[in-house]
Amino acid sequence: MAEIGLDIGSTAAKGVLINDREQFRFMLPTGWSPRAAAESLVHNLLDCSGLERTRVRRLYATGYGRAAFSGADKTITEIKCHARGVFALHPEVRTIIDIGGQDSKVININEKGKVIDFAMNDKCAAGTGRFLQVMATAMGMDVSELSNAEDPALTVAINSMCTVFAESEIIGLLANGTPKSGIIAGLHQSVGKRVAAMGRRLGVRETLAFTGGVAINNGVQRTLSQELGVNLLIPDICQYTGALGAALYAAEEA
Repeated sequence: MAEIGLDIGSTAAKGVLINDREQFRFMLPTGWSPRAAAESLVHNLLDCSGLERTRVRRLYATGYGRAAFSGADKTITEIKCHARGVFALHPEVRTIIDIGGQDSKVININEKGKVIDFAMNDKCAAGTGRFLQVMATAMGMDVSELSNAEDPALTVAINSMCTVFAESEIIGLLANGTPKSGIIAGLHQSVGKRVAAMGRRLGVRETLAFTGGVAINNGVQRTLSQELGVNLLIPDICQYTGALGAALYAAEEA
């Protein structure tokens, strides 16, 4: 028997299937339909594991699009799922910073992995993966290329925090011959500083884990570490911690 956890984000949908012996993971773009993405995730997880749908005892969903998927036995908040997933991987962690496509979160947990406080930015794209995605498009790049294309030595400060104005600022910098590598370093600095400020307001505790799609970006990693004065722990499956947490909750309650 097995359990499935889905994290249906605004940009990517992630799934984890766990049973007594193995764990299977799958990720795909959410696209225009969170429901269709969730259904495709379940299909792919079952295909990878070789299990029939009847062998799944429970399926829990979290994330931006969780309410759109009627096939879940239960929906759980992202805050709880990220805390549960990270704690299972690294029980020494006390603060989690998660930057996804639509929002950014800072979560403090105790020695038992329970959430004790959190802060969340879900009203503005600045400080999220969406911000980086829009800026990458403005420079004719894919967001996955940004991490390796920066040059911190040429960092150009991005003054506009609003996504629309920042895009116009970048177009102006490019028109003036400013190197893309310096602009990209400035973008990473902008995102890192905004999220670090949220972390300072909440109070960051050692050890600090960085999760979400943006966690694989070296430039944002660097800025967060510098701004907060701590080393970051990046889980190997940093994009799957929410889905893992949902699957673990499903297993515990099965």
